[in-house]
Amino acid sequence: MLQNIEKQIIYEDNHIIVINKLSSQIVQGDKTGDEPLVNLVKNYLKHKYNKSGNVFCGVVHRLDRPVSGAVIFAKTDKALSRLNNQIKERQIEKTYWAITRNAPPKERGTLQNYLIRNERQNKSYITNDTKEGQYAELDYYLLAKSDFYNLLEINLKTGRHHQIRVQLAAIGCPIRGDLKYGFGRSNRITSISLHARKLSFLHPVSKKQIDIIANVPDEPLWNYFLYICNKNNLSK
Repeated sequence: MLQNIEKQIIYEDNHIIVINKLSSQIVQGDKTGDEPLVNLVKNYLKHKYNKSGNVFCGVVHRLDRPVSGAVIFAKTDKALSRLNNQIKERQIEKTYWAITRNAPPKERGTLQNYLIRNERQNKSYITNDTKEGQYAELDYYLLAKSDFYNLLEINLKTGRHHQIRVQLAAIGCPIRGDLKYGFGRSNRITSISLHARKLSFLHPVSKKQIDIIANVPDEPLWNYFLYICNKNNLSK
């Protein structure tokens, strides 16, 4: 398990560690009882640095279980507090890649909606109720195409429950494998084709600009789109 986590590390210093989460992993514990990623990171830190007792590892943000990509953990309380403030102030830029069957109505656009969450269903819906709903905004760009699928790049402006999934579904572009939001069939593995591709933020201590790129899952369709993007010098 330690070896697997080491392979998933994108960046690490004395204050933070960034992991390329697998679609099968949960960031924090839930009702399934499965081992969360935060515990695996704690275990890695404990063994690597030969620490006794409890190891600090703060969760800065989360990804849905079927989503892959970059997740930041704080190794110190100071780093966690400062990164939490960056999240609150929307100073961490989050870029996602999503594969959809349908192309969006426009090649580039901004989606603005109000979302309301159904806790029992663990699902979010678009609502016209601006008082009860939470404002959600994202920008998207049609990055590449294959014969049957499209690759969208999404810049997240707000961080709402299932935001990308529900907003793309609302314009007729449910994410590949996402049965919950209207895609016709599941992926071969327990995942949806949504990947947290890039994180850009100021280091919580050094204040230097940090740009993190998370490799896409090693699957044929993802590899095809990565090849097309590299070939055409498109956004990383």
